[in-house]
Amino acid sequence: MKYVVILGDGMADWPIDELDGRTPLEYANTPFMDELSKKAEQGMVRTVPSGMSPGSDTANLSVLGYDPRKYYSGRSPLEALSIGVEMKNTDVALRCNIVTLSEDEDRYEDRTIIDHSSSEISTEDAAVLLDAVKKELERDGYKFYVGTSYRHLLIIDKGTVMPLVQPHDVLGQVVGDKLPKDQVLREMMIKSYDILVNHPINIERKKKGLNPANSLWFWGAGTKPNLSSFSEKTKKNGAMISAVDLLKGIAVGADMKVIMVEGANGGLHTNYEGKAKAAVDTLINDGNDFVYVHVEAPDEMGHQGSVERKIKSIENLDSRIIKPIFEGVTKAGEDIRMLIMPDHPTPIKIRTHTDEPIPYMLYDSTKTLGKEPHLPYSEKNGKASGVFEENGYRLIEKLLEM
Repeated sequence: MKYVVILGDGMADWPIDELDGRTPLEYANTPFMDELSKKAEQGMVRTVPSGMSPGSDTANLSVLGYDPRKYYSGRSPLEALSIGVEMKNTDVALRCNIVTLSEDEDRYEDRTIIDHSSSEISTEDAAVLLDAVKKELERDGYKFYVGTSYRHLLIIDKGTVMPLVQPHDVLGQVVGDKLPKDQVLREMMIKSYDILVNHPINIERKKKGLNPANSLWFWGAGTKPNLSSFSEKTKKNGAMISAVDLLKGIAVGADMKVIMVEGANGGLHTNYEGKAKAAVDTLINDGNDFVYVHVEAPDEMGHQGSVERKIKSIENLDSRIIKPIFEGVTKAGEDIRMLIMPDHPTPIKIRTHTDEPIPYMLYDSTKTLGKEPHLPYSEKNGKASGVFEENGYRLIEKLLEM
């Protein structure tokens, strides 16, 4: 038996009027998931413990079987693991987004945050911009590291974990009261705008109709993580496939194999086929029992507030990830148990995460799971099943039949 989690980040949503009261998951054309649902169990699961922030960090830890209340020490330290940064116990890591702020105002504090991802800027362009910032802002005790796309890292020596605002939570809002209370971080953000606003890369981006990447934004502070080994915990050899440093960092911390896929970028136009092929290869040829395939696109489209693109990202998940993985594994003569789910909702209406329970679908190629009627996978049908797991970190036990 081979075990697969296919995680459509932020895929869950609320009913949308322009979709006749359906969610993007209900509206999307997903014939392969519809076919699997005829023998699958559906249910709801709480991936974000009550009182914790509804981030992909806490939620994905849950899905992988790690209780966030026990293992979570902040988002950025997990990303540091992926980048290869060796953290000391006294270090504090911060996520460093390169964002888009409005440019018509005189004062930085009066600007509005327009885009947390700067039109999903490429890693190559972001690295040049971060280098320009590093030359002027890096100092003793403050070190910058390049991540992926708009997602980068700041390590503070002997730092303090402090509350910081997530940029995707305040899109369209004036930044003044959202800025760090810490004076050094606040000044770095303000100075980063002066460095980046007229950078040649941003001048070219605006000519192309892309959002300029004109400011740093710090958030997600945390300390060095300490995860237990996935294989020791589950007795399964596992691999992670994701474009996102957070997920790769969780995998590094859990001693899972991290599989890099060329062209995987965390956006709508990621290399779906490459991810699917890599998943099949690691299960059939590398001796891994378990693979976690993370697709960021539904979450990004939710943050963008694009109904059409979120629907398309779900359709891509169905036809370009789930179907080829299933067919590749079964054609190789292996049985498969597959868990399909989001980590948290990212509703189009509010363009950020919520901590509501999310729907899951568990499929087994050897038997029918769940009860009649076997309805298409959706938020509504997950709720209608009456199946509910309060502790999200226990769901993997159901997948792995532990």
